[in-house]
Amino acid sequence: MIWLLSANIVYGQKNDSSQLVIKKTTDFTVSGEGKAANWATTRWVTLPVQESAGGTMKTKAKILYSETGIYFLFNCEDQKITATYEEDFKPLYREDVVEVFLWPDTTIPAYLEYELSPLNYELVLMILNKNGKFSGWRPSGYAGKRQVQHATSVQGGEKKSQATIKSWKGEIFIPFDLMQPLTMGAPKSGSQWRANFYRIDYDNGYTTGSWQKTTPNKSANFHEYNKFGTFVFE
Repeated sequence: MIWLLSANIVYGQKNDSSQLVIKKTTDFTVSGEGKAANWATTRWVTLPVQESAGGTMKTKAKILYSETGIYFLFNCEDQKITATYEEDFKPLYREDVVEVFLWPDTTIPAYLEYELSPLNYELVLMILNKNGKFSGWRPSGYAGKRQVQHATSVQGGEKKSQATIKSWKGEIFIPFDLMQPLTMGAPKSGSQWRANFYRIDYDNGYTTGSWQKTTPNKSANFHEYNKFGTFVFE
């Protein structure tokens, strides 16, 4: 699917909530705290609550891209770290987590899924999704320039399982080298990717936030790629 956008949409955000302009930046190191000056160049995007087990959960995110990859910063209000996994590539979605789905090439039903827990463990999968039937594989050669940089921080408590807190942040850098051949190098100005990003919290049961709404109370609803929004690269 090709989306045609005029220049004023690319360089000035319009009211279409399914499109998000991604500003360009120089590269920087992620710390998990979001303190890099680069983040001041872009605005927060709110993730509305999609499924709620009660209580409130405010989540917001920022996104930037560079010549080498795409950056995400999540800020998650929380009361408790409901996370026990202390190893990468575990099913982190069963506990507190933020998730990113990137679908650069809409001619094929394949996309990247990335998950990060408040304890700073990750799950990276390449997904092939054919008519709702999908499987995921760990990327090969996951090291060096192909490896995601990630860090988390906790506010109002300790970064440990079941700790009482006020919020946590997750900062992510996904290199374009990891995503080959879904994309080859950095997007050009005006390029568009389909994408979505989410948060899951289990403090009081299953609660989710989603940039673009998927079908509530449906198994694997985060994988409804036809409901993804569109990133427009500045």
